[in-house]
Amino acid sequence: MLGAHLPARAAVPAIEVYKTPSCGCCRLWVAHLRANGFSVNAHDVDDTTAYRQKLGIPAALGSCHTGAVGGYALEGHVPAREIKRLLAERAKVGGLAVPAMALGSPGMEGPRSDPYDVLAFHADGRYTVYQHYNGTAK
Repeated sequence: MLGAHLPARAAVPAIEVYKTPSCGCCRLWVAHLRANGFSVNAHDVDDTTAYRQKLGIPAALGSCHTGAVGGYALEGHVPAREIKRLLAERAKVGGLAVPAMALGSPGMEGPRSDPYDVLAFHADGRYTVYQHYNGTAK
């Protein structure tokens, strides 16, 4: 059988994304996830606040779209490589967030790329830096 000698690829779970229908950067983030091997179920909703609350994302880390994958919550423009790392490590956190609209983060690419942090947050509202991006990495 053709390809039978190739190792099986680990299945990457689908990411559920909740975004508003008119958000362009949200569509670009979804495209980034798909380009990096994720299956994405994008849901257009009027307001993502209820999804953030349901998933336990601290209000201070809010952004324009919310996601869920493998028991973790995602908020904002989290790079696919950090999501893959989180899923591989099975870190004891609630999820990852890139608060606000960090220029240069996935979905926010443009002529400028600012430094930003991917934050890991916990159920009690604490958060720590999971990965720092210096503004030049994509």
